[in-house]
Formats: sequence, structure tokens, C-alpha cells
Amino acid sequence: MLTKRSQVLEESITLAITALANELKAKGEDIISFSAGEPDFDTPQTIKNAAISAIEKGCGKYTAVAGIPEVLKAIQIKFKKDNNLDYETSEIITNVGAKHSLFECIECLVEKDDEVIIPSPYWVS
Repeated sequence: MLTKRSQVLEESITLAITALANELKAKGEDIISFSAGEPDFDTPQTIKNAAISAIEKGCGKYTAVAGIPEVLKAIQIKFKKDNNLDYETSEIITNVGAKHSLFECIECLVEKDDEVIIPSPYWVS
């Protein structure tokens, strides 16, 4: 038996709109979709090659929670070079995406029963 809260789960509206846009494109409609936020081009070959190389080197393991040290260092250098900002790598974290980053921030800052006002527009998911 599934939980009560699972009984009210609905399809992602973002994915439903994406499916509709793809269906209309398949029918020859000229569609610009603002749904899933996926690029309209294939992954560049240099990135594909780098991913294959990383897999072949055994880099498919869990990383440190804050991120891969080399990536954190590259971000630190970018901030200094392009923005004249000085951060230690311990002050930088990476995450899987904007929604998850915002979720984690809210989880760290908001207590149970706190009132949170989220302005529109926002992600539907």
C-alpha cells in the first residue's frame, strides 16, 4: 500500500508541456518550447570525448559533497579573474541545479511552520 500523499501526486506540468511541444513539432508545427530548459543542440563532441575519457579513467564515483576540488579551484580562479572576487574554495559549493540549490538553501534557513512567501513566476515543480 502506498502512502496517502503519493495518491495525490500529479504528472509534472513541465514534462507534459514538453511532450505536447514535441508532439506538435513532430506534426511539423514551428514550436519554440520554454518548458524543460533543454538545449536545442547536441552535446558538443569535446564534451562527449571528455565524458568518455572520464568514464575510462574510472571517474564515475561519488564526489565530495561540496564538489570536485578541481572544479572548485577553477570557479575560484574564474571569480578572481573575471569578477575580482576573492573566495577560498571552502566558501564555494557546487550543486546539481538551480532548483535543488534553492531547495537546500530553504531547508537550511527555514524552520518548520515558518511562513515563506515565494513570488511568481516560479518553477511549477
